[in-house]
Amino acid sequence: MPLASRPLRKLGFLTIGLFDEDDPAAGHESTLEIIRLGEELGFDSAWVRHRHFQFGISSPVAILAAATQRTSRIHLGTAVTPLGWENPLRLAEDLATVDILSGGRLNPGISVGEPRNYGQVGPVLYPDSAEQEDFSYTRVRRLLDLVRGEHVFEGAGVEGFEVFADRVQPHAKGLGERMWYGGASLRSARWAGENGMNFLTSSVVRAEESTDFAEIQRAHVRTFRAHHPDGDAARVSQGLVVIPTDSATARQRLRYEEYVAERTPRTQAPVGPARMLFARDLVGTCEEIAEQLSAHVGFQEIDEVAFALPFTFEHADYVQILTDIATGLGPALGWHPQHPASA
Repeated sequence: MPLASRPLRKLGFLTIGLFDEDDPAAGHESTLEIIRLGEELGFDSAWVRHRHFQFGISSPVAILAAATQRTSRIHLGTAVTPLGWENPLRLAEDLATVDILSGGRLNPGISVGEPRNYGQVGPVLYPDSAEQEDFSYTRVRRLLDLVRGEHVFEGAGVEGFEVFADRVQPHAKGLGERMWYGGASLRSARWAGENGMNFLTSSVVRAEESTDFAEIQRAHVRTFRAHHPDGDAARVSQGLVVIPTDSATARQRLRYEEYVAERTPRTQAPVGPARMLFARDLVGTCEEIAEQLSAHVGFQEIDEVAFALPFTFEHADYVQILTDIATGLGPALGWHPQHPASA
């Protein structure tokens, strides 16, 4: 099948890491096993989401630290860490530590803004400063400076037997170049480009100038690159929900189709005051999904993806979906694993 877009260069996946409240260990183990399987199948990257006060991964940095010890090649990322929940200094230390443990494979994805349900969350998260917290891009800029090794501590020097550095330790060389911003608006796309970040665009965008999802996504990618020092070479990763059915059982296919049908109505028009627009989930054979993606003007702009796994499926479903993506969909989009599992 001829491709309408550039060949896919990097293939990744994203998981929410669901677990049962009564047995959280099983869900976390499943997530780690899925990441290990992703490396075995040749994926270039595995990404995890943040969830707070929910039954999904609340500490991606801890999960990815564990994943560094079960993998050796696959890149590991967050998509995304809502920075409103984090102290930039402490997060910078954690990210640098995990990056060093991974051998330089960490790809932190972040976003900014007031945490969801802040009226209820704020007094718990910031009991003494909820009204004073800054959730602007300034918070991201602080994190970038810390990760990139800016000299920020005036107490550097020797104090008794202890030695203090003037920047975050450990310092992970190269991590600053692997920082991603998860943006859903033209403003975010421009800011990420101007600040030299990579750009994550997902299945949710803000309908500002159009109500056509693919056109909006294309505009975001082009705006980002127009303001990035690397121009058209600036890295962008797209993340849509894809559910290939080539090796699925009849029961799985039916469940997948019902899942997509239930979620499709929300894709018909922008939602809420912010006019958020959701992409339709793609379900079908690898060939069918590849054809739809090749005709997607947003997809045509990129050569990296982090396909999102559906939220509520079983471990065996994820194994089937990832296997089909790696062996069928990826190759149909022009992707070839750089490091085959046998290497």
